Amino acid sequence: MPSQNARPAISQADYQRLSEFRYLIRRFLEFSQIQANEAGLTPRQHQALLAIKGFPGAGPVTVGDLAERLRIRHHSAVELVDRLCEAGLVTRDQDKDDHRRVLLRLTERADDCLAELSAAHLDELGRIEPMLMRLLSRQDR
Repeated sequence: MPSQNARPAISQADYQRLSEFRYLIRRFLEFSQIQANEAGLTPRQHQALLAIKGFPGAGPVTVGDLAERLRIRHHSAVELVDRLCEAGLVTRDQDKDDHRRVLLRLTERADDCLAELSAAHLDELGRIEPMLMRLLSRQDR
């Protein structure tokens, strides 16, 4: 926390930009929650499917990778994967080289669902992109 004696110089325009940025994030997250619910998923399930499908690199995703990407504890990721497996959205495979590692893969059903959700999310991002770009580029200064 900054010292009370050294308050940074923040302009009203800066406060407005930060406020607008947080508003746009909340608006996008609300949109995302509604879309996930309409697809029969919880928002966390949707986030997990996206994290698995969009994981950087060519290798498979582990439960630990998923926990890190979602910023949740490992045991919470295990419970989430349990629910995804029960719903027929994810399969678990034991790593052939390291039997302690569990590898996650999306099912065809999950791929189809995620494709639909991602198309809607990309459309929404396209709608708010001009506002985000204006905020991020500080064009209002």
